[in-house]
Amino acid sequence: MHRPRMRLLGALVMAASVPAFAGNATPPVQTSFDRFIVTYRQGTAAESAATAAVQAAGAAIGRIGLTSAPGLRATAPSVTHLRKLAIGARVLKLSRRLDANEAAAFLATMAADPAVKSIVPDRLRQPVRDVRADAVTVPDDTYYLKDQWHLRAPDGTPDTDDAVPNQGGANVAAAWSLADGNGITVAVVDTGITLHPDLDTSLADAGYDFISDPFVSGRADSSRVPGGWDTGDWTTEAPWSDSCRMEPSSWHGTHVAGTVAELTDNGLGMAGVAFRAKVLPVRVLGHCGGYDSDIADGIVWAAGGHVDGVPDNTHPAQVINMSLGGQGQCTADDPMEQAIAAANARGAVVVVAAGNDGDDAAFYSPASCPGAITVASVGITSRLAFYSNFGKPVTLAAPGGGIYANDGTVGDPVTEGFVYQALNAGETVPGDPTYGGYAGTSQATPHVAGTVALMQSARLAAGQAMLQPAEVAAVLKQTAHKPKVAFPSATPAGAGILDAAAAVQRAVLGDSYTPQLTNGQLLNGLSSYAGTSAFYQIDVPAGARSLVVRTFGGTGDVTLQVKVGARPADGGYDYQSAHAGNAESVVLARPAAGTYFVRVLGVKDAQNLSVQASFIAP
Repeated sequence: MHRPRMRLLGALVMAASVPAFAGNATPPVQTSFDRFIVTYRQGTAAESAATAAVQAAGAAIGRIGLTSAPGLRATAPSVTHLRKLAIGARVLKLSRRLDANEAAAFLATMAADPAVKSIVPDRLRQPVRDVRADAVTVPDDTYYLKDQWHLRAPDGTPDTDDAVPNQGGANVAAAWSLADGNGITVAVVDTGITLHPDLDTSLADAGYDFISDPFVSGRADSSRVPGGWDTGDWTTEAPWSDSCRMEPSSWHGTHVAGTVAELTDNGLGMAGVAFRAKVLPVRVLGHCGGYDSDIADGIVWAAGGHVDGVPDNTHPAQVINMSLGGQGQCTADDPMEQAIAAANARGAVVVVAAGNDGDDAAFYSPASCPGAITVASVGITSRLAFYSNFGKPVTLAAPGGGIYANDGTVGDPVTEGFVYQALNAGETVPGDPTYGGYAGTSQATPHVAGTVALMQSARLAAGQAMLQPAEVAAVLKQTAHKPKVAFPSATPAGAGILDAAAAVQRAVLGDSYTPQLTNGQLLNGLSSYAGTSAFYQIDVPAGARSLVVRTFGGTGDVTLQVKVGARPADGGYDYQSAHAGNAESVVLARPAAGTYFVRVLGVKDAQNLSVQASFIAP
């Protein structure tokens, strides 16, 4: 029986009058396995030849006494070599599933082989279960003003039909005067995409379907096939209903692609974040989920890497969106970590969902993988969504939607806080195109992926080289805005909430970007890097008293400099505070009126830094 583990990170709400539902149950954790990902040491026979790998695995099965059926004295289960992955590991399949104890014994025996560098189960992961409901620049898209609070400024403006004050938006509309995503390809590694008049599907045929198990793909054989089309992932009938939670097709990849790049200002439907970016659909999730091995190959291929048996990608992506995940910490031997590292090495920024389990993202993959930009979810109030994962791996949050009134945790589901985008009406196979809402970290993630596309396209337009993945992460953290409802200390969610306009400005202007501070405003969760500077400014009126500019908290070491009327520079500042650590302050009892420029200079890399400027108004 196939047990899903990698899950979609979003649940749907139809745009019609069908009420929302909280279908957020977590499927059982996979405890039995018949597929394993083995990395062999270079120069060994198993590394160079599949037959040697099969023989070694068969010998391991013999040493621990496995039989073709538990409790019987019969022949040992056979081993088949499925493929060699782009990361160099091999996928081996046994003729039957091993239970938890058998799998543990097999893993330990294989790991003891000097030729084996690492071995992990090839987990069947699922899309994360989201909740489904049924439905500056102001584009003319039909439902933009009615439903798409998440693309607008978090300025407290009453948004949606029910006039809910918007404190959680991503400020995307303010970025559209700066960039539109032109020249950037975003790979949506998901369930694929469906035809929709509000989506540019011109790269759908250029995409690829990496699902290799017929049970998951719905095809008759184990072949991978050209095209990133979503043929449906329903589980409402056999054989899938025997193993998985029964649900109609999610069309999850279509909805995610809509958030990334739905056609905008075309008088139709919804708007998208980077509406002139190209979406490359990569199908890795089907009926009941998708295997790590297929997802890993999909990541590498999307970034332009070679995968045996698959034509090379002619449209390498600069950004990869993965609204999927499952339990398990990401280690150096994790195929996800290796695939993300390979994508990063090619310059691709990989954005992943934190997960919808209300748990520490450190215990989920790929959310905890180094090199990934991991995204938590907030609702329209800016409150961290109750379902959102959190913790140290999270880079920042973005609007993913709420389910209950005021982003609460209980009650009757309401529809005004969901994220609405393109969808499909088919229950099984694709039907008529439509629109609908989802709430989940799946929806938060493409807001960030789309913003990265805006950042990179703005740099291309300015004749600048694209930012490297680590630089992109730094900009997103440095420009995130503080939530109106503070993230609880027990459930931290990174640097704050995505500010798309600020991120695009910072991406293009670099150190010359000088955001305005307001009196008493606390910026927290900031990052500073050795040898780099972050600048701010604050206007101090005549008659003000007790101006205090300070940095504090987090780890690392910064120096604080202040200058009136111009930005501080090396050897050119009016005031400086330079001590070991991040606790720096400049205090002026009676400051002269004027604009005070603040420089936070990185001495050592600093994380979770706070910056504040305050004075007593006249």
